[in-house]
Amino acid sequence: EYQWKGPFYFIQGADPQFGLMKAWTHGDTNNGDDEWGEEIKLAEQAVQAVNKLNPKPKFFVLCGDLVHGMPGTRWKKSQEQDLKNVLKNTDQDIPLVFVSGNHDIGNTPSRETIDDYCQNWGDDYFSFWVGGVFFLVLNSQLYFDSSKCPELRQAQDAWLNEQLAVAAKQKCKHIIVFQHIPLFLSQPDEDDDYFNLEKSVRQEIMEKFHKAGIRAVFSGHYHRNAGGSYKGLEMVVSSAIGCQLGQDTHGLRVVVVTEEKVVHRYYSLTDLGSHGIEKELLDMLAIQK
Repeated sequence: EYQWKGPFYFIQGADPQFGLMKAWTHGDTNNGDDEWGEEIKLAEQAVQAVNKLNPKPKFFVLCGDLVHGMPGTRWKKSQEQDLKNVLKNTDQDIPLVFVSGNHDIGNTPSRETIDDYCQNWGDDYFSFWVGGVFFLVLNSQLYFDSSKCPELRQAQDAWLNEQLAVAAKQKCKHIIVFQHIPLFLSQPDEDDDYFNLEKSVRQEIMEKFHKAGIRAVFSGHYHRNAGGSYKGLEMVVSSAIGCQLGQDTHGLRVVVVTEEKVVHRYYSLTDLGSHGIEKELLDMLAIQK
């Protein structure tokens, strides 16, 4: 779909993270994740809300931390199977796009943990086109700590440069990036934190994205809504479908892409499920050129 065909929208979710809610309440985030019934219900609610939407979204992207169990931990496989069982009920006409998070491949990923993720969920980085818009899915763990697999970080960097060169030639309407860890939470020059990328790495990526004309980066990881901008590049941090670490509600983000801009709004699962998308955004979709 290299050609622009008019406005469309997609749904972004993040961090269903089966198992975190119990682990968090019990103060044992390393192995307190032996129950995830609450997250199953929330993920089901998310799928039902997405299925009801009319018109249908072009795709539904999950920006990482699909489950809480780290690679090799006791409950990971059961958590993944339960999430797959819920996601199988997504409308067949709405493709699912998966982004790897730190819990999916480990804080310090290795070739083995990444291979395991790829066998389960698909590639850890890839690109796709929808209606003249170019989307890039990145493995942000390789930017966070690639010490166990430096060659994979180099491979992603080389691939990304090639993809941005392709995008420049194709004259796409917009370029949009999905990754788990935000570049930054509110300010491009904020201090390093567990929830953002290290300053020197961040600066290099932001500059590369800015030069390539990337419009927006969507991520999760923070379990709260946040964001900011850098030279016209918008950083959008979406709160979780699962466990909330701030004041936001369990929710999903609706992202409308028009010829000129990318507009988005975060909805609670309850609101999206019962009222759908508000008129203001639907009107933007109706303006067919």
